[in-house]
Amino acid sequence: MTKKIAVLPGDGIGQEIVAEAVKVIKVLQADGLDVEMNEGLVGGTAYDETGSPLPQETLTLAKESDAVLLGAVGGYKWESLDISVRPEKGLLGLRAELDLFANLRPAILYPQLADASTLKADVVSGLDIMIVRELTGGIYFGQPRGVRTLDNGEREGYNTLVYNESEISRIAKVAFDIARKRNSRVCSVDKANVLECTELWREVVSDLGKENSDIELSHMYVDNAAMQLVRAPKQFDVMVTTNMFGDILSDCAAMLTGSIGMLPSASLNAKGQGMYEPIHGSAPDIAGQNVANPLATILSVAMMLRYSLDEAAMAERIEKAVDKVLDQGLRTADIYSEGMKEVSTSEMGDAVVAAL
Repeated sequence: MTKKIAVLPGDGIGQEIVAEAVKVIKVLQADGLDVEMNEGLVGGTAYDETGSPLPQETLTLAKESDAVLLGAVGGYKWESLDISVRPEKGLLGLRAELDLFANLRPAILYPQLADASTLKADVVSGLDIMIVRELTGGIYFGQPRGVRTLDNGEREGYNTLVYNESEISRIAKVAFDIARKRNSRVCSVDKANVLECTELWREVVSDLGKENSDIELSHMYVDNAAMQLVRAPKQFDVMVTTNMFGDILSDCAAMLTGSIGMLPSASLNAKGQGMYEPIHGSAPDIAGQNVANPLATILSVAMMLRYSLDEAAMAERIEKAVDKVLDQGLRTADIYSEGMKEVSTSEMGDAVVAAL
């Protein structure tokens, strides 16, 4: 049965990097991958054409697909818009409407890029962390929220951090299941010493840990976790945390690997339907210059094949192709070092295709 992929390039470099990922999918189609790709608008580009960052047509396309391949959204052009129609609302809308509650963000250091990390090679060599981020709850979605004017005329911004037990339990179960296929260690990150919401988080995760006694469970405050990521990152196997903390920590972990341009992500719902995207943004400062790194997007396709399309062998082919290209010394500007060959976005995509 043909699987459907919704292709949403989005804004900025999203257009360029998704084009390279599509090249890779087409190679696999020629080798027997039974998928159909359909493109839609999202983000600022969608707003310009339809007045909405998430048109109903795009939402319907995403809901009717087995997986969504997303580039990036946002840019300087749309920063002055009302927050209700900014490009990021398109991304948040997709996450909420598809109930993509589990965000998987691997931080893996390819040995060829050990020198690209800002940390010493002995600190990061062999790094392989999976950050499991709750994606549809927490302070990004909590109500009430807004900006109000007080009686004295001063404006006040407010947001609500809220999680219920079932939301915490389901993301923790994902983390335990993933850890079971890795090194059987989970570190739950919270701020239970000052936030009642994450005090509940720790209680629920602890109770679930007793039911998963084969997994070594630890807890860490988020400020300490941020410090430990740059002090001794290899102590972590699987990290599970809230929406906001996961957003921050995964970007921190990205730089351990040499470049945020190397890291893919998967956002899954309970049915296995997922949205796959690089963790970086739309980078409007380099958009249209053919210099962005497409490898995170290409590796996101590998995650798509593994988690939503049940094509693990083809996922492994992509990962080996990326490894081969790095062995050849090919580097986009973000991971370039002396002695390597600097290539453009499209040249890197072509190299992965050739390696496939």
